[in-house]
Amino acid sequence: MGRVIRAQRKGAGSIFRSHTHRRKGPARFRSLDYAERNGYIKGVVSDVIHDSGRGAPLAKVTFRHAFRYKHQKELFVAAEGMYTGQFLYCGKKAALTVGNVLPLRSVPEGAVVCNVEHRMGDRGAFARASGDYVIVISHNPDNGTSRIKLPSGAKKIVPSGCRAMIGQVAGGGRTEKPMLKAGNAYHKYKVKRNSWPKVRGVAMNPVEHPHGGGNHQHIGHASTVRRDAPPGQKVGLIAARRTGRLRGQAATAAAKTDKS
Repeated sequence: MGRVIRAQRKGAGSIFRSHTHRRKGPARFRSLDYAERNGYIKGVVSDVIHDSGRGAPLAKVTFRHAFRYKHQKELFVAAEGMYTGQFLYCGKKAALTVGNVLPLRSVPEGAVVCNVEHRMGDRGAFARASGDYVIVISHNPDNGTSRIKLPSGAKKIVPSGCRAMIGQVAGGGRTEKPMLKAGNAYHKYKVKRNSWPKVRGVAMNPVEHPHGGGNHQHIGHASTVRRDAPPGQKVGLIAARRTGRLRGQAATAAAKTDKS
């Protein structure tokens, strides 16, 4: 009987829980209300702030409450080009300007948007990481859906009533700067979760990992593993349809889909 491996230990939480203490709060749109469904509502960006463990900056946006004498403060994922004091407009009839929040049916085809909802009123799901954006491909007014291209390159069909922010998420190009030293990686993951440093399986003993042991650091069997493998055995390339570098016709097909 081998030891309980790292992948199994993560399921229990404990030391592997995410580090949320210094986070500023959930970044999401306003709750979908009458003003956004039928017209628009104006807000002002009161501050652009850093959020621990998040590559993109957040914008504090203040709205006037729809029917009480008070302010409503929201945290939005900041779009590239946002600034403090900027007026934002959220709703069906808002203008097509960077930072404004509109339903997809009000956005023209080919537009670059971010923080797109998956279902109407879920307050933002797709393209929320720094530099990410979604491209609106087409609308189908017959069944009220829109086709979008996600940052991964995948195409998806969502309801046209789903809201999106115009522009791309701020903080792009973050990954282009090299880490340079282990200390930078340490501080990056310190505010995220306990996922660094990662000891490779082949560097362990046979009792600690299925890839461990042997006179040279080698796996010794196929790195692919079946989908229904028991925990403790399920490490490596899980249920891989194919492995290795894309070559030949597969590579050219992949390159074409990237461009489109």
